[in-house]
Amino acid sequence: MEKIDNILDKSCPIGIFDSGYGGLTILEKIREQLPEYDYIYLGDNARTPYGTRSFDVVYKFTLECVTQLFEMGCQLVILACNTASAKALRSIQQNDLPRIDPSRRVLGVIRPTVELIENQTHTRHIGLLATPGTVQSGSYPLEIAKLYKDITVTSEACPLWVALIENNEHRNQGADYFIRKNIDNLLKNDPLIDTVILGCTHYPLIQDRIEAFLPKGINVISQGKLVAYSLADYLKRHPEIESKCSKNGRINYLTTESVEKFTVSASVFLKSEIQAEHIDLDENK
Repeated sequence: MEKIDNILDKSCPIGIFDSGYGGLTILEKIREQLPEYDYIYLGDNARTPYGTRSFDVVYKFTLECVTQLFEMGCQLVILACNTASAKALRSIQQNDLPRIDPSRRVLGVIRPTVELIENQTHTRHIGLLATPGTVQSGSYPLEIAKLYKDITVTSEACPLWVALIENNEHRNQGADYFIRKNIDNLLKNDPLIDTVILGCTHYPLIQDRIEAFLPKGINVISQGKLVAYSLADYLKRHPEIESKCSKNGRINYLTTESVEKFTVSASVFLKSEIQAEHIDLDENK
């Protein structure tokens, strides 16, 4: 991996941002779909989790990270974080981009997920498993209601799942207890659910456990492939953005936490070793 300072003057990567590590599951699927592009992954790991923070704090932190990626040459940034997509995306798109640079784009992960669920449900009853912040935002029910008036959404906040995954404790019986408990709560609130959205980018790592505790026949939607498909379609429909994105197949990982901690935790998500660089957002303003 080439050092980030050495490539900024000759590339225009796609920025992938997450408050933690879950966005790596999105990045992995995007790179499978679009391997030729350059990418910068920025994890704000020093300030994670975002899921329990207020709208104002999430917006402030997200804008700082998006601005940093813009300064590194990104014309397009993906918020690979449901909390940031729910609490910050609309404000950044409507209020900040016109001021910073109207030609740049910031996209989230909620809309691409919602756009592709219509053919996934027969009962028109959908369940959402997500962090407290994403559930509190109401973003999924709002976006679904815009497109599908006949779909009912029932949400279940899962406050412990991210911590279990990031501490690599998601494969033990203690984790199973909490996974089963949240799923039981969801289905108790709406027994007609036939489709469940994993509304957090960490959750693909426990998708097999979630499916094990769901009744047979319930469809589980993971975001990675949907976001990758949506991004490929977006680039095809927006050649003015696509033409600016450099294509050298490079990937750089940045973290606001220690490089050592990021490398160890990232291996849980990517199943491979990576090299990362530390970035101090305060020093880069």
